Amino acid sequence: MKNAKPLDIETFLAQAVTTPVFDVRTAAEHKQGRIPGAFSLPIFDEAERAAIGTAYKTQSREDAVLLGFDFFGKKMRSLTEFALSVAPQNALVHCWRGGMRSEAMAWMLNFYGIKTYILEGGYKAFRRYTIASFDIPHRIVIVGGYTGTGKTAILTALRDLGEQVIDLEAVARHKGSAFGAIGMLPQQSNEQFENELGLLWRKLDSSRRVWLEDESQKIGGAFIPQPIYDAIRSAPALQVDAPIELRIAGLIAEYGNAPAEQIAAGIRKIERRLGGYHTKLALDAIAGGDLASCFRYILHYYDRAYDYGLASRNSEITRKIAASDDIQANARVLLQYADSFGW
Repeated sequence: MKNAKPLDIETFLAQAVTTPVFDVRTAAEHKQGRIPGAFSLPIFDEAERAAIGTAYKTQSREDAVLLGFDFFGKKMRSLTEFALSVAPQNALVHCWRGGMRSEAMAWMLNFYGIKTYILEGGYKAFRRYTIASFDIPHRIVIVGGYTGTGKTAILTALRDLGEQVIDLEAVARHKGSAFGAIGMLPQQSNEQFENELGLLWRKLDSSRRVWLEDESQKIGGAFIPQPIYDAIRSAPALQVDAPIELRIAGLIAEYGNAPAEQIAAGIRKIERRLGGYHTKLALDAIAGGDLASCFRYILHYYDRAYDYGLASRNSEITRKIAASDDIQANARVLLQYADSFGW
C-alpha cells in the first residue's frame, strides 16, 4: 500500500472545511494547542511517548520503533473504530512534525479503507502559518469607549450590517476586565487563542475594513499578538460616549444575574488599584444587593484606566461619538462616521 499523500498547509486547511482532522499527538499536546476543530486521537499517552524517547536516546531508533509498536498495536482497533465513527470515508491526520505518528495512523486508516492524508510538517507547520498570519496588514477601525458603553453589542450590530468584525473577547473567552470570566467558557491556552485568531485574521478581505474593540494587550490570560496590538493602537478610533446611568444600566443587564460572590471576587482583584475606600463601598453595595452603586464605585477606577490609555492615541484620528440606548442606531452612526472620514 502506498504511503499517505502529504498535503501542504493551505491545501490541508482547505480540505479541513469538509473533512475531519485527527490530531495524533498526546492529549496534553492537543490541549495546549491544536488546529481548531481537530479531534484528539492520540497514538501514545505522555508516559508512552516519554518511554519511546528514552529508548531512542539510550538504546537505538529500532528499539524505540519496536516499543512504539507495542503501545500502538494494543490500540489499533479502538483508534480505528473512533476514526470510523467520525470519518467513514476520508480523513486528515497530523502529528507534531508530520513524522512517524501521523504516518502510522494514516497507514492504519488507509489499510482499513478510510482515505487519509497527512499534514506536511505537522502541527509545527500550522503554528508557523498561524504566527505569520499576524503580519498580514488590514485596514482597522476601532470601537472604543468607557466600560459599559455596549462596545461588544455594537460590534455584533456592525457585523449584522455586513461589516467585517473580529470580536477579540469572544476568541479569548474573556471580557477583559476583572469580571471578564463571568458568564464565559473557560479560557484556553494563549497558544490556542493565537491559533483561532490567526485563522480568522487570514480569512479577512484585505480590500475591506475590519472593526475591532479597543483592548488592552492582555485579555484575561490571552495576549493579543504584537503586530495586531500595534495595529490596534495606531488605527483610527471611534469612542462611544454614553451617560454614566446608561452605562450602569448596561452593566446591570450584563452581570445582574451573576452570583454576588463572583462580582465580589472581581472587586477584590482590583482592590489595590481601586483603593481601600472604594473597594469597601463596592463590596458593601454588592452585599446589600445594590448593583447600581457597586458598579458606580467600580467605574471610578475603570474610567481613569481607560483615560490613561486613550491619552496615548493619535487625537487626529480619534473621534468621540454620542451614544443612545439603541445599539443598532449606534452602529449605524459609527458606520456613517467611518464612511465620512474615509476609514
